[in-house]
Amino acid sequence: MSDKSTPVPRNARSAPAKPKSDARDIAAFLEQARALQAVSAGNGRLILALDATMSRQPTWDLACRLQAEMFDAVGKSGKLSVQLVYFRGIGECRASKFVSDTEALKDLMVRIDCRGGHTQIGKVLSHALRTTEQEKVNAVVFIGDAMEESIDDLADKAGKLGLRGVPVFVFQEGADAAVERAFREVARLSRGAWFRFDRDAATTLARLLSAVAVFATGGLKALEARGRSEDRLMIENLRGSGKG
Repeated sequence: MSDKSTPVPRNARSAPAKPKSDARDIAAFLEQARALQAVSAGNGRLILALDATMSRQPTWDLACRLQAEMFDAVGKSGKLSVQLVYFRGIGECRASKFVSDTEALKDLMVRIDCRGGHTQIGKVLSHALRTTEQEKVNAVVFIGDAMEESIDDLADKAGKLGLRGVPVFVFQEGADAAVERAFREVARLSRGAWFRFDRDAATTLARLLSAVAVFATGGLKALEARGRSEDRLMIENLRGSGKG
């Protein structure tokens, strides 16, 4: 008996059966691919607005560190442009140019010191409205701990931003109930979301800011495609089912 095996003709070999792809699986894959492409190919513009009055000094450095997460979330493509807006002192409310890297924004932030004064959130919202009329703004992030203005005035401007598709993501430091009601209303009317700014939960804050950045560059589809826990939380809030 020969130890040599008889070669089998190539066309006679039985190829392993390929599993058939379910149509729903294919559709889901294509949807995810389109969403991921939106993240890399998007050109998001985001306004980062900060209360720089004296009460905010203890967490200013934390905000400087956390902002880097927004750029890191969309990679090194430079497709996220961020404008820094801040208010402090007596009637001082300033805006930087839009920058596309974390070091440029950090350089701007470290040169700012907090000064006493009243809140000027209305000016921030008005600025966002003017800016998006010139060129689309995809989202506004506001970090603050107080509200000393007319809630009706803020609500009117927040509603106008919502109609223009510019959600405001409000991060509240502290637990003042009246401030929370006002901030939640700004978020709701602009179709954004409200979150607690807790210096003891820096990692969670960083992840939430990264979710905002992904939303700014690719919308809800990009958040769904990335699928992290913070993305799902952001989606729930944007759709009105989150509790903040």
